[in-house]
Amino acid sequence: MNEAINNILNFAGHYWWLIFAAPVVIGMFRSALSGDRRGRRSGSRDRFERGSGSAEGLANNQGQNNQNTYGPASYPATPAWRQQSQAAESPREREATRLIADHRAVNARWLEYELDVGKLIDYPMMSDVREPLTVEFIRAKRLADGMKPESPQELDDDARLAEYRQAVRNFEVSFDVAEREAKRIKDQHFSAPEQQRLKTARKLLPMAVDAASTQAERQLAYSRARKELDGLIALPDEALAALEKRVQAEISGPKADPLPGGSAAEKGK
Repeated sequence: MNEAINNILNFAGHYWWLIFAAPVVIGMFRSALSGDRRGRRSGSRDRFERGSGSAEGLANNQGQNNQNTYGPASYPATPAWRQQSQAAESPREREATRLIADHRAVNARWLEYELDVGKLIDYPMMSDVREPLTVEFIRAKRLADGMKPESPQELDDDARLAEYRQAVRNFEVSFDVAEREAKRIKDQHFSAPEQQRLKTARKLLPMAVDAASTQAERQLAYSRARKELDGLIALPDEALAALEKRVQAEISGPKADPLPGGSAAEKGK
């Protein structure tokens, strides 16, 4: 027993420095154990992520396969002949529609003169067939009206479309030129007495269609206006018909309210 104790004391006397090295050795041992555990956990996580990635890749591949099978790409494409037909027909129909609209617009401007006697008095050249510009736009109008289709689809070839296009453009240009000239000269082509007759007729027209005037007053004003214009302006039949309709319109004035409590005869009873 004493010998064993002496051996321990002898060892401690020679290797006393191990007391300070022991904590360092223990710390290194613990670090090694922790690193090994982290490595095992990291390996497990990598294997799991690789497995998940494979599942996602499989799902993506399946989605692509489904899209290729059922998506829009699987629908049959428009035949080439149909695409060419649409490309060839649509522009022609669109242009035909625009030309018909332009044609109607010029006719509407022309009707403003045909249906308004007052406007014809202000610009008499628009109805004067002795004027070359007036004759030119009337001729262009008749040509365009004769070529006007019922629908854009009737202009089914380039030749007909080109002819109608030229007719409408000629009508537009000739009407614009005649209208500008008519507004420029007004009644300058008439003598002083004729200009006075035009002014008198222009003043009588509002009275002829005035609802506040009596039937006799309107009829008298209309007759005097027609007399002043006779031989100066050839009024279109449509304008005369519209004017006469307004002149002949009866005035429906408010009816007198009956006396309260009955008529005067009843009151006297």
